[in-house]
Amino acid sequence: MPASLLSSGEIADRLPSIPLWRVENGELVRSVSLANFRAALDFVNRVGELAEAADHHPDIDIRYNRVKLALATHSAGGLTQKDFDLAKQIEALGK
Repeated sequence: MPASLLSSGEIADRLPSIPLWRVENGELVRSVSLANFRAALDFVNRVGELAEAADHHPDIDIRYNRVKLALATHSAGGLTQKDFDLAKQIEALGK
Protein backbone atom coordinates (compact mmCIF):
# COMPACT_ATOMS: atom_id res chain seq x y z
CA MET A 1 0.00 0.00 0.00
CA PRO A 2 1.42 3.42 -0.94
CA ALA A 3 2.23 5.86 1.84
CA SER A 4 -0.37 8.56 2.48
CA LEU A 5 0.57 12.22 2.33
CA LEU A 6 0.42 14.07 5.62
CA SER A 7 -1.59 17.27 5.91
CA SER A 8 0.13 20.47 7.01
CA GLY A 9 -1.49 20.05 10.43
CA GLU A 10 -0.23 16.48 10.75
CA ILE A 11 3.27 17.63 9.77
CA ALA A 12 3.14 20.44 12.36
CA ASP A 13 2.00 17.94 15.02
CA ARG A 14 4.93 15.60 14.25
CA LEU A 15 7.75 18.18 13.98
CA PRO A 16 8.24 18.60 17.76
CA SER A 17 9.24 14.91 17.92
CA ILE A 18 12.26 15.69 15.71
CA PRO A 19 13.29 19.21 16.83
CA LEU A 20 16.55 19.33 14.83
CA TRP A 21 14.62 18.90 11.56
CA ARG A 22 12.70 21.54 9.61
CA VAL A 23 10.41 21.54 6.60
CA GLU A 24 12.06 23.15 3.59
CA ASN A 25 10.63 23.03 0.07
CA GLY A 26 8.32 20.16 0.99
CA GLU A 27 11.07 18.02 2.53
CA LEU A 28 12.23 17.23 6.04
CA VAL A 29 15.74 18.69 6.25
CA ARG A 30 18.51 18.47 8.81
CA SER A 31 22.12 19.62 8.69
CA VAL A 32 24.79 18.00 10.85
CA SER A 33 28.32 19.27 11.54
CA LEU A 34 30.85 16.61 12.42
CA ALA A 35 34.52 16.60 13.45
CA ASN A 36 35.95 16.01 9.97
CA PHE A 37 35.38 14.37 6.60
CA ARG A 38 35.93 10.84 7.95
CA ALA A 39 33.31 11.39 10.67
CA ALA A 40 30.90 12.75 8.05
CA LEU A 41 31.39 9.63 5.92
CA ASP A 42 30.90 7.35 8.92
CA PHE A 43 27.66 9.16 9.78
CA VAL A 44 26.41 8.90 6.19
CA ASN A 45 27.20 5.18 6.14
CA ARG A 46 25.17 4.66 9.32
CA VAL A 47 22.28 6.64 7.79
CA GLY A 48 22.62 4.52 4.67
CA GLU A 49 22.20 1.32 6.67
CA LEU A 50 18.98 2.65 8.20
CA ALA A 51 17.74 3.82 4.81
CA GLU A 52 18.38 0.44 3.21
CA ALA A 53 16.62 -1.38 6.04
CA ALA A 54 13.61 0.96 5.68
CA ASP A 55 13.74 0.92 1.86
CA HIS A 56 13.43 4.70 2.11
CA HIS A 57 16.36 6.84 1.00
CA PRO A 58 17.19 10.45 1.86
CA ASP A 59 18.95 12.89 -0.40
CA ILE A 60 22.40 13.42 1.09
CA ASP A 61 24.84 16.27 0.51
CA ILE A 62 28.34 16.06 2.05
CA ARG A 63 30.55 19.16 2.25
CA TYR A 64 33.72 18.22 4.12
CA ASN A 65 32.42 17.87 7.70
CA ARG A 66 28.84 19.02 7.04
CA VAL A 67 26.06 16.65 6.02
CA LYS A 68 22.64 17.79 4.84
CA LEU A 69 19.86 15.22 4.80
CA ALA A 70 16.52 15.71 3.03
CA LEU A 71 13.59 13.31 3.32
CA ALA A 72 10.43 13.13 1.23
CA THR A 73 8.38 10.23 -0.10
CA HIS A 74 8.75 10.91 -3.81
CA SER A 75 6.26 8.19 -4.79
CA ALA A 76 3.60 9.96 -2.70
CA GLY A 77 4.62 13.47 -3.79
CA GLY A 78 5.51 14.84 -0.37
CA LEU A 79 5.87 14.04 3.31
CA THR A 80 4.51 10.83 4.81
CA GLN A 81 4.89 8.97 8.08
CA LYS A 82 7.82 7.09 6.49
CA ASP A 83 9.83 10.34 6.46
CA PHE A 84 9.20 11.01 10.14
CA ASP A 85 9.95 7.41 11.06
CA LEU A 86 13.33 7.49 9.29
CA ALA A 87 14.15 10.93 10.74
CA LYS A 88 13.55 9.54 14.24
CA GLN A 89 15.83 6.59 13.51
CA ILE A 90 18.52 8.96 12.26
CA GLU A 91 18.17 11.03 15.44
CA ALA A 92 18.75 7.89 17.49
CA LEU A 93 22.16 7.51 15.79
CA GLY A 94 23.48 10.68 17.38
CA LYS A 95 26.53 12.07 15.60
